[in-house]
Amino acid sequence: MNLRARRGLIPGILVLVVVASVIGTVLGYGRFVFNAWFIGVCVLIVLGLLSMFYLLITGNKKKQAAQAELIGELPPTPADLGAEQRGPDTGLYLGSTMAPSWQNRVAVGDISDRASATIAEFAAGILITRQGASDIWIPREAITAVRTERGIAGKVMSADGVLVIRWVLPSGTEIDSGIRADDKSIYPGWVNAFAGQHDSGQGTQE
Repeated sequence: MNLRARRGLIPGILVLVVVASVIGTVLGYGRFVFNAWFIGVCVLIVLGLLSMFYLLITGNKKKQAAQAELIGELPPTPADLGAEQRGPDTGLYLGSTMAPSWQNRVAVGDISDRASATIAEFAAGILITRQGASDIWIPREAITAVRTERGIAGKVMSADGVLVIRWVLPSGTEIDSGIRADDKSIYPGWVNAFAGQHDSGQGTQE
């Protein structure tokens, strides 16, 4: 039976169920009819929720598989970071996205995990230290731009509410990593410190 024929059966089945319910109620089986409808609706709700969770889980796994090669291995934190030049500043790490999209969240590994964090600039690059998740090391030569945005990874803030670092992974993929600082007055200092970086030309987030 093809899909069109199956779709055609659904309205017919619903009509039969309604007619049977009306007849059952007329014949004095109203309580039975009510219980049957109640159970049926509950079953449909449960099945709908299970289907939603299944689609979310499988969709995330497919996304991880598709991104795995593009993301590759993150750069390790070197033993010698050089002199500390800025920070550490506290805030909330919001996640990373595939540049230039602000919604295409990176789902590989724990780089997508939101967490309280500190961000500090060293001679060799930027270190994002997260609570309950691995540190993120961004080598200075990998940074293409530092700017402010109103949102990242599906999280929308006020205008210029997020400090965003655009950088190139060892795999060659460019991503945006965002932090909402506790003190937003630090943003101009961070942006000015990396002004004139070798921007990829992709501009701001889309």
